[in-house]
Amino acid sequence: MSKNIFIALDTNKTSIAKKIIEHSNTKKLKIGYKFGLEFINSKNGRTFISKNKNKIIFADLKLHDIPNTCVSAIKAIKDLKVNYLTIHISSGLEALKAAKKVCGKIKLVGVTILTSIDNISSKQIGYDKKIKKLVVHQAKLANKAKLDAIVCSAQEAKYVKKVFKKEIITPGIRYNSNKNDQKRIMTPKEAYKNGCDWLVIGRPITKGNIKKNIQTLIDHLSK
Repeated sequence: MSKNIFIALDTNKTSIAKKIIEHSNTKKLKIGYKFGLEFINSKNGRTFISKNKNKIIFADLKLHDIPNTCVSAIKAIKDLKVNYLTIHISSGLEALKAAKKVCGKIKLVGVTILTSIDNISSKQIGYDKKIKKLVVHQAKLANKAKLDAIVCSAQEAKYVKKVFKKEIITPGIRYNSNKNDQKRIMTPKEAYKNGCDWLVIGRPITKGNIKKNIQTLIDHLSK
């Protein structure tokens, strides 16, 4: 099985993004690049993305709005020719279907409950269900809307797999218990074992020596 990694470029500086892309070149992993709101909204972010045409680009916009606004936002970034784009499943079935309709070649990715949230914080928001049940419920909705992929924690991946047969993308990947701002985490090896198709990795790759960090990941996966 090919090991697919999205490197999270959590920066608003194109010089840093350029360095990460140049230093993460490897034939042992399939690598894509995830750009969030911080980068896309930065001064030269849009131009930078439009120039990286031969890369797998993941626009992590996490759209969360009424159907019409989601549709307009997708149309507005179509010229960037990104490969993946996120939308919150909690936007509702109508918005998901409308967004999917205008996506064209872009793979529309449904975001479940964020990996920075645990059962306590989900209760504070007003959700009655435990996170696992909530994520599976959302995965069924994503299936109904014919979305192309789902973002969920590796902890829920094996349950999601039962109701959603397409790509599963997983953030919250750590080698150890250093969670930073994530709550529901897992190691790369465990995540693949649980049925994840893509791992989203930021700091463990981008902080320090990038080439060395990529090699550490390759070694970890081949053990």
